[in-house]
Amino acid sequence: MDASTTLADLDEEERYAAFDLLQQRLPQVWDAIQRDRPEESAVVVPSVSLEGTTATSGTLMQAMEERALFQLLLLRQPMLRLVYVTSSPIADEIVDYYLSLLPGVIPSNARRRLFLVSVGDASARPLSQKVLERPRVLHRIRDLVPDRSASHLIPYTTTELERDVAISLGIPMYGADPRLAPLGSKSGCRRLFSDVGVRAPAGAEGLRSVDDLAAAVAPMRADLPSLTEVIVKINEGVSGSGNALVDLSGLPTPGDPDEASAVRARIHSLQPEASGLGVDEFLAGFERLGGVVEERITGTALTSPSVQMRVLPDRTVELLSTHDQLLGGASGQKYLGCVFPADPAYSRLISDPAMAVGRDLAERGVMGRFAVDFVTVRDAADDWTAYAIELNLRKGGTTHPFLTLQYLVGGQYHGDEGLYRAASGSAKFLVATDHLEDERLMALTPRDVFDVVARRRLHFDHSRKTGVVFHMISCVTECGRLGMTAIGDSPEQAWDTYQDATKALLEEAELACTPGMLPR
Repeated sequence: MDASTTLADLDEEERYAAFDLLQQRLPQVWDAIQRDRPEESAVVVPSVSLEGTTATSGTLMQAMEERALFQLLLLRQPMLRLVYVTSSPIADEIVDYYLSLLPGVIPSNARRRLFLVSVGDASARPLSQKVLERPRVLHRIRDLVPDRSASHLIPYTTTELERDVAISLGIPMYGADPRLAPLGSKSGCRRLFSDVGVRAPAGAEGLRSVDDLAAAVAPMRADLPSLTEVIVKINEGVSGSGNALVDLSGLPTPGDPDEASAVRARIHSLQPEASGLGVDEFLAGFERLGGVVEERITGTALTSPSVQMRVLPDRTVELLSTHDQLLGGASGQKYLGCVFPADPAYSRLISDPAMAVGRDLAERGVMGRFAVDFVTVRDAADDWTAYAIELNLRKGGTTHPFLTLQYLVGGQYHGDEGLYRAASGSAKFLVATDHLEDERLMALTPRDVFDVVARRRLHFDHSRKTGVVFHMISCVTECGRLGMTAIGDSPEQAWDTYQDATKALLEEAELACTPGMLPR
């Protein structure tokens, strides 16, 4: 490319050629940013570009972008310059809140090394798309990068949009190559689990229609006589929003002439997990994107843990954490939050197969953070069995709570113990959610939230290394929604702190809803 080349001049093949050249620099960039060089920088573009996550308002989209503000804690590195891009400006009081969490750093010094770039577009579209539509915004971001050889892009998702942002900025991206995205689809991960020899629920992948689903369910019923429910999943669905439950109880016996029509009828009356999503709309999405059908694992004790890993630029695979997911929704498949670490009774059981998946992904060229989700079930003998159900080739709902903890207390997760130990050696635990939702919270402003945090002594305490960190604060007034991470010295303390914070906020919101007396 010469100096006059623009992104529009490049076709897809040429864009990936340019991207590959940038990615070859990442090991050198990674090495450089470990050395506290004055020119080191990172550009955070927390764009949400996922099927099924379209925000209903620009305010909620902004809050999703601000969910990654834990990255401001990177400014504890004294030489780092951080460029953080959002759709709309971030309120100063929210920025100040995060900077106040920095351990051992003067907030004013960190603030001078933080550069906030707002696109000025509050529409509910992916941030990366908005940035690419505005060359002057890209130029402004480029000007804030002092040395491209010591800078990289930190995305949330890694689609072709984020690839194009990386090319436009001339810096590599720490994340999975968009060409590898099919591995993280529901069909792709089932094939991958099979290739690696990791147990998954019985089912079928690569399906495109109701006919495909019906044809796949028939042999499942024959092989599993006790099968009463299956889950249909759209390939690109996230957080359970692309799932639907199909009731198979009371159907004709396998092989009966009426079986096929009866199964089709049940599929046409499936129950989507996403609220407000109709059957026809769900099936249209399934036909457009394809998907899978799987048995619904059931048992007297059932949990949904996940394992988080990352592949470094030198292809080293690291086990980062295990979490138990907090689920809700119509049939308990919607992600609401997490408990960390996962129960030691099965955390090691899921870590080994997850690392097998991670090593395979590293060989295929995957880089950055990803997670494998499981379902674990306990039998009468008190033994646990784990089934891998999803692969997320991106940051997810457990990323920001874990990194918030890591940035605040240091240390790391010890897979052999199933425990996270802070730099001091003490064990740490957390409970987190993105879905503290209640209409009463709409009576609060972000400033009110901070007032509650101060008066109720909920703020994270650096002396004790416990307390609450809030996120998604900017959408509380319009959407009645907040996120938070409660950190404790024991599972019980983390849970109690989480419950106390929830109770305090709802009590204050109730008071804020009380009409005041009219002036006389």
